[in-house]
Amino acid sequence: MPPSKKRKTRAAAELEEEAQVSVSGIETTASEALAAVPIIAEPTTSTSDVAAKAKERAERFKALQARAKTGAQKNLKEATLESQRLATDPNLLTSLNRKSAIAQHNLMKADTEAAGEDFERKRAWDWTIDESERWDKRLKKKDAHRDDQAFQDYRQDSRKVYKRQIRDLKPDMDRYEQEKMKAVEKAAASGGLEIVETDDGELVAVDKDGTFYSTADSTGFVEHKPPKDAVDRLVKDLQQAEENRLKKRRERMGQNGDDGDVTYINEKNKNFNQKLARFYNKYTAEIRDSFERGTMI
Repeated sequence: MPPSKKRKTRAAAELEEEAQVSVSGIETTASEALAAVPIIAEPTTSTSDVAAKAKERAERFKALQARAKTGAQKNLKEATLESQRLATDPNLLTSLNRKSAIAQHNLMKADTEAAGEDFERKRAWDWTIDESERWDKRLKKKDAHRDDQAFQDYRQDSRKVYKRQIRDLKPDMDRYEQEKMKAVEKAAASGGLEIVETDDGELVAVDKDGTFYSTADSTGFVEHKPPKDAVDRLVKDLQQAEENRLKKRRERMGQNGDDGDVTYINEKNKNFNQKLARFYNKYTAEIRDSFERGTMI
């Protein structure tokens, strides 16, 4: 048999009603608390800021486009000029300009002679006296240089080398002025040099004991230590001179059909030495190198 149903008493019914009332009160309190909590709205970007940023990006993009277009046009222009320079022979242009100048000169001379005038006098009207003197001096120097090309003697050849080296010399005037001021200050501090101001306001250095300015008996140059770049420049000049000497030597040997040293006195002796070299050079290479170095005993 199923269990019998329990009857509700009055006390049990009152307890059940009180529990329901308490539960409903708790739910009401929770809903009120949730309603009392403030809702924080998410930040939103205004329409004006978005439009300003979009406009700024558009302007930057237009600037980049304009820059790219300008660069492309410039590159195209440079490429066109470069292709024109490569396609044009400079020697041909020089020749055409020279021929044009000669044709104009001959035409002017013919017209002047046809009019019964002096051509040289009329031609001189286009130049000033200074320009004419400079031109005459240039022609005279050019003629002297052309006549000075042939070998005369070793003294003359040394003079030409010296003049070429002096012409290519590029002194560092800034460093020279700095070193000169240091030397003047050092001599003035030691008392050997006195700086005197003249009536015109010019500063003059007076050497008291005769040790500042160099003479024939001065030995102060032995204490001078050149900078590293000057030493490197000297070494470079010596190497270049040696290369030029060897190049001229090879050219002279090439004219005789021989790339080595001259070890023969006639054509028959040359052939004989070449035959010996083919068979014995591999055995005598070390001895010959020692002779050339000067270390052979």
